[in-house]
Amino acid sequence: MASTSAKVREVPKPSPRLRTDAAANRTRILDTARDVFATEGLGVPMSEIARRAGLGVATLYRRFPTKEALVAEAFAEQMGECAGMLDAALADPDPWRAFCRVLTEVCEMQARDRGFSKAFVTAFPHVTEFREMRERAERGFVELVRRAQAAGALRPDFDPADVVLVLLANGGVHAGTSQTTMDASRRLVAYLLQAFRAENTAPLPRPAALPLDAALT
Repeated sequence: MASTSAKVREVPKPSPRLRTDAAANRTRILDTARDVFATEGLGVPMSEIARRAGLGVATLYRRFPTKEALVAEAFAEQMGECAGMLDAALADPDPWRAFCRVLTEVCEMQARDRGFSKAFVTAFPHVTEFREMRERAERGFVELVRRAQAAGALRPDFDPADVVLVLLANGGVHAGTSQTTMDASRRLVAYLLQAFRAENTAPLPRPAALPLDAALT
């Protein structure tokens, strides 16, 4: 006669070895993705990232079901740095220093890691973190421009869309080694910041209506 009390079937827990392997695979995927995106951009296929990580495509998709999910996780740390940079600039009582700080650090980030800069300006509709950070950054930069112009430090005809021109110019700096590229980028930005001072008021052509993702180079 069958027992009236049914036994509860327990689901076996993953072994410590399996959990360790899964964590190692995830780290390997993210490290590989950061390197590939930084040097070759976001167009590298998921299958190629898996191959370079030494893993199967199925393993990659188990961890990151979409390219957007992988990009968001790979650059989560940089997103945090970007948010901190913006908060520090908005808290700075010196509007011109705050404006210069943001422009300089954004261009350094672009020169150092082209993968992140492209991820940041790419419209990823399903990655909430990137969408919200983009919107926050755009609002914050508009406010920095307003403050610097109100203080009489930034030329009055500077338009927030001009930051896209800066990113386009800075994105074109490829000077051999990473250090030379960084040095060239810093010098370019220093030249531009001098041109943005309020005392340089020679008339300019009208600003171009450039969206942020026009800076993809």
